Amino acid sequence: MTGARTGERPGEGDPLGEALAAAVRRTGARYGGVYLLDPAEASLGLIALCGMPVEIFMPWWRASFAVRGPSQDAIRDERLVWVSSLEELARVYPRVAAAIPYPIAFVFVPLTGVRHCRGALLLSWAPGRSPVLSRRERRRIVSSARHIARVLDAAALPPAIPDRPRFVRPRRAEPPPQSGLAAADLLERLPLGTLALDLGGRITYVNAAAAGLLGRPAEQLLGTQPWQSLPWLDNIAYIDAYRTALSSREALALTVLRPPDQWLDFRLHTDDGGTSVLITPDRSAQPRATQPAASGTPPESRIHLLMALAAALTETVGVQDVVDLVADQILPAFGAHGMIMSTTEAGRIRIIGYRGYAPAVIEQLDSLPADADLTPAGRALATGAFSFFADRTELAHLYPRTPQISGKQAWAFLPLVNSGRPLGCLLLAYDHPHPFTAGERAVLTPLAGLIAQALDRARLYDAKHSLAHALQQTLLPHALPSVTGLDVAARYLPASHGMDIGGDFYDLIRLTDTTAAAVIGDVQGHDMTAAALMGQVRMAVHSHATAGATPDQVLSRTDRDLADLNASRFVTCLYAHLDLARHQVTLASAGHPPPLLRHPDNRAQAVDIRPGPPLGIGIGTHAYPLTTVSLAPQALLALYTDGLVESPGIDIAHTIADLVHHLGESSGFPLHQLVDSLVHRTSRAGRHTDDIALLLLQPNRSVD
Repeated sequence: MTGARTGERPGEGDPLGEALAAAVRRTGARYGGVYLLDPAEASLGLIALCGMPVEIFMPWWRASFAVRGPSQDAIRDERLVWVSSLEELARVYPRVAAAIPYPIAFVFVPLTGVRHCRGALLLSWAPGRSPVLSRRERRRIVSSARHIARVLDAAALPPAIPDRPRFVRPRRAEPPPQSGLAAADLLERLPLGTLALDLGGRITYVNAAAAGLLGRPAEQLLGTQPWQSLPWLDNIAYIDAYRTALSSREALALTVLRPPDQWLDFRLHTDDGGTSVLITPDRSAQPRATQPAASGTPPESRIHLLMALAAALTETVGVQDVVDLVADQILPAFGAHGMIMSTTEAGRIRIIGYRGYAPAVIEQLDSLPADADLTPAGRALATGAFSFFADRTELAHLYPRTPQISGKQAWAFLPLVNSGRPLGCLLLAYDHPHPFTAGERAVLTPLAGLIAQALDRARLYDAKHSLAHALQQTLLPHALPSVTGLDVAARYLPASHGMDIGGDFYDLIRLTDTTAAAVIGDVQGHDMTAAALMGQVRMAVHSHATAGATPDQVLSRTDRDLADLNASRFVTCLYAHLDLARHQVTLASAGHPPPLLRHPDNRAQAVDIRPGPPLGIGIGTHAYPLTTVSLAPQALLALYTDGLVESPGIDIAHTIADLVHHLGESSGFPLHQLVDSLVHRTSRAGRHTDDIALLLLQPNRSVD
């Protein structure tokens, strides 16, 4: 028999360890820890952990105090924070839940009355316990926290937050000795390997078969943690599988590779005394790479999957982006065959996206009252409760009519809750019966919280976009005025990323029977402020132009208007005064790209114009030089904003030259086709990051 007892048992010289071990034992917790706030109150650090291997708890050794979380709230608000399940954690603290994809129930209690430090006591229980703390439990928890606080207060100095928290062995009843020798002899005779791990994760027993399979003599294994003595177990696959076994208390199977080519099957069984591990050679023809049989989602991929999906969700912008990501990435990741995402509006369920369902089914479910009992979606919205149904019988037991709606065979109803506000419900459905394992539920629960956060952001974005788009459409001309002897075409294309709203504008102003003014401009920024300022600039230009100002005067006066508004943004602008009787155009530019001119013989060029400074830069009175060029009938003048010619990594001079060439080669296009050709040529070349405005002007005959 090869066995050993290892670890730190708190003694008389360790009052904090004694107090922590007593708290774990007295409250019936599975493990507990003490967190302290550093002197700068920037981060929380774990100083002692009882009942859980310290290395397994490494992701939670430290936490920023500035973010919102259960430990931070407990200390900041000086209140007990109880989280009864992973589902509740996902509802209240979705970001925290994303980093803890394991079944869990825990409490944080502030350590109050300590003179020189602030902190909290963590206690955690096995999943499946009552979701409500009884009065007796609360008294014991608070009493234990007060005891630890008194111990800390009695110390001359506050404990320093260590780089590695220390492990405290809990006070557990020792197993009866009378059967120990016989049991050990039995295990030695078995052909399968057996390991015993204590609550600190150290090997306390190893039989000969296990030593042989692991390739280490027993004396090199006893007293060590497996990932220390066996480097090939020092990986996220084993560590996460062990965490899952400790958290769920479910049997968990894992297939691992012992270098160079020996595959081993591990089966982990955990209880209040520690973890038992059975080891056998994997005899399958094609062993799975580090795959647990009991958790559905491989442990090494569970964290990776959650991180990958969380990263993808941060890139979503609008509601449709969130729906598409769920359909394209989350459905296949969990092997689901259908999904329905819904929100509530005016007391009714509104379906905002679906896959794998017939339109007739969606029509039947859309606009149901939120309190309808046809499906569990209403309950998920009302209570925030997660529902998993492995087959039609389970669902029919509570909702007899639901299985008849479609041919699906298994369902997961995930409430989408952000900051305690129900936003909607995500339904994942399967074409075959599907038992939802603890591993799958442990990922789906925090994932629902992340989807809810993304959906909340997306709804806010869509609302702002709709408002900004309506504002811009109001400020841009609905239709350009008709000017005798002049053909006109204009287009506006919003940026392909961001708010899809900006300050690009254009206008055509009829001055007399033979003269008109054309203006195009670009306000700095892509937001509602830019759109609003664009409207003010357009109105100012229109006012000065109709008052008879020359092109340079129009720009100078508009610049003064911006100074009076204290707009704090600059505007580029090109103003063109067209004299159709004299066949000429007079131009003035405030830092704007040069216009393009195609002559009647199809020669095209960028007009050589000397620009003045942009409007609104606030450096005194500016001069805006005038440039007059011929504009014969059938000639074409193109005014545009920089979005048409700016492309990342390409010199703007090259893109303008390319645009000039394209303009000269497109003489056979009608004006409305040419304007579309120029705009979409740029948008097809790549993802344009700026708005595009384009105004084409072509005299069609002489005007007397």
